[in-house]
Amino acid sequence: MPPPRIIFYLSAGGVAVGSIVLFKELLGGSNYSGPEMLEGKTVIVTGSNTGIGRETALELARRKARVIMACRNLTKCKLARKEIIAETLNRNVVCRECDLSSFESIRQFAARICAKESTVDILINNAGVMRCPRTLSKDGIELQLATNHLGHFLLTMLLLDKITASENGRIVNVSSIAHMRGSINFDDLNSEKNYDPSSAYDQSKLANVMFTLRLAKELQGTGVTCSAVHPGLVNTEIGRHMSVYKSWLSLLFLRPFLWLFLKTPRQGAQTTLYAVLSPDATKSGAYYSDQREATPAASALDEAAQERLWQTSLKWTRLQT
Repeated sequence: MPPPRIIFYLSAGGVAVGSIVLFKELLGGSNYSGPEMLEGKTVIVTGSNTGIGRETALELARRKARVIMACRNLTKCKLARKEIIAETLNRNVVCRECDLSSFESIRQFAARICAKESTVDILINNAGVMRCPRTLSKDGIELQLATNHLGHFLLTMLLLDKITASENGRIVNVSSIAHMRGSINFDDLNSEKNYDPSSAYDQSKLANVMFTLRLAKELQGTGVTCSAVHPGLVNTEIGRHMSVYKSWLSLLFLRPFLWLFLKTPRQGAQTTLYAVLSPDATKSGAYYSDQREATPAASALDEAAQERLWQTSLKWTRLQT
């Protein structure tokens, strides 16, 4: 039998670890606990092989939805699919290739969905990139704007007939509180004159909220609800370009602190789930944070800017010449 001192230290250590885990759980907020089930419903989740998207797909599969995982990397998608099926016993989970930075890939994905699916009940525009070095998409568009906004804009518009064919369809755009810092630089939307990774990200997230508000007007009378969500500050792969993930000093001293205060992907998915499932989340054009409606940035409410972004997005995605 170990000496009493060892037993004391082990017990104290266990209490300390348990307290930290409990603190992190409480800090991350509660799980969405509504009883809604989705049998017979078809859900598309972009970027669902990892992070918030994977946790969202997992929970919706647990609720018996038919889940279409729209991902750029099919190898990772298939691995995540196997894990989701093993955990939920729902085999109605499929992988489909969709690179949100490529208009061609999006059109191919949408064409397949329109040919195969009678309706799309829920579309979750989740995939994203953050603060990457300036990179152009296959269509010559700055990567954050292309992936975070224009790709999802095009996907949504191409699937709109299928979504409006659903009874009480829902569209959820995963934005960020970073949109509060954003501005739409119509004079340099593609960041050709000047590129700052943070500003470009903030712009793309503001575009998500403005798109949601403008889309809500377009959908009036259809029964379809669209909303934008802030998932919280979440520890996922999307932050891999930030300096905190590159410095060994940060690795040793800062990241353990961040781990404690950043949400887990599961915690980050809860507001998306609220917007998708809750009977209280039926206000089209709403912006949600921590499973409740919040007020978006004043700049997002500028109707003239919303319309200008809408028309620009139609032209850049070649939906309108």
